[in-house]
Amino acid sequence: MREAAFVKQNKDKWATFESALSNRTKIAPDVLSDLYIEITDHLSYAKTFYPKSNTEAYLNSLASQAHQKIYKTKKESKNRIISFWKTEFPTLFFHHQRELLIAFLVFVFFTSVGVFSSANEGNFVRSILGDGYVNMTLENIENNDPMAVYKQMGEFNMSLGITINNIRVALLAFAFGILFGIGTLYIMMSNAIMLGSFQYFFYDKGLFWESARTIWIHGTIEISVIIVAGCAGLVLANGMLFPGTYSRLESFRRGVINGLKIMLSTVPFFIVAGFLEGFVTRHTEMPDWLAILIIAASLALILFYYVIYPRQLHKKTTL
Repeated sequence: MREAAFVKQNKDKWATFESALSNRTKIAPDVLSDLYIEITDHLSYAKTFYPKSNTEAYLNSLASQAHQKIYKTKKESKNRIISFWKTEFPTLFFHHQRELLIAFLVFVFFTSVGVFSSANEGNFVRSILGDGYVNMTLENIENNDPMAVYKQMGEFNMSLGITINNIRVALLAFAFGILFGIGTLYIMMSNAIMLGSFQYFFYDKGLFWESARTIWIHGTIEISVIIVAGCAGLVLANGMLFPGTYSRLESFRRGVINGLKIMLSTVPFFIVAGFLEGFVTRHTEMPDWLAILIIAASLALILFYYVIYPRQLHKKTTL
């Protein structure tokens, strides 16, 4: 890589780091430490490929200034958990918006495939959802309670079971990123096709609105964080495939760590989704306005925490 291209690719990170060192912006100690590791990696790269250049001198100066500051201030905060959710994770996640967008587009595409296939192939829904589920749901429809499946178990047992299953699916989506991202895309594809088939099945029976307003009470958060888990798998795969200025092993290590942090962020949301499915979704008699309010609030929460807030935080720390 030419020196000019190297500088252009990384100058924003260097400016953020320099601003933090001069106390013009506030960055959490752990985030500052990660930036320091990145700066020293860039310094090693510059020493190898651009010896005695202005770039090497600049990075050497930054690393020297940072060393003492980092190891003076990097203390384990009593509010470590709060700091993770409030600052560390959103700051990290800003740099993975591209993977999030890819995960979202993949999920939307295969959901559309599920809808299209169900509409054009008579047995497709049964092949995806299974005869048992389809027959049970048809019976529920005949009994004028199409959403009865959400009332069959006790609230707590259903909530716990759904939460554990959703976390299992999310972990698979992340872990299968080690298969160069193909495994992650497969998990997302299978779940998206199932969602599309499921939603089309009710549409075909003239129950689109009733099913949508019920399913998306919990599904808004549940599906959203499965997409986030897919993003984590793509971050892992990206670390393996595109090391950039890092060694491949270091890039893989960073991909794993960042992916795990993204996965950790989804756990509370899966718990909330499980609670909604176990305790709230079953109340199909609730008025439409309340269902819409829950769905809208869930969507706003997801969009704020995973898209809007990371951008706001990044803008604030780079001013």
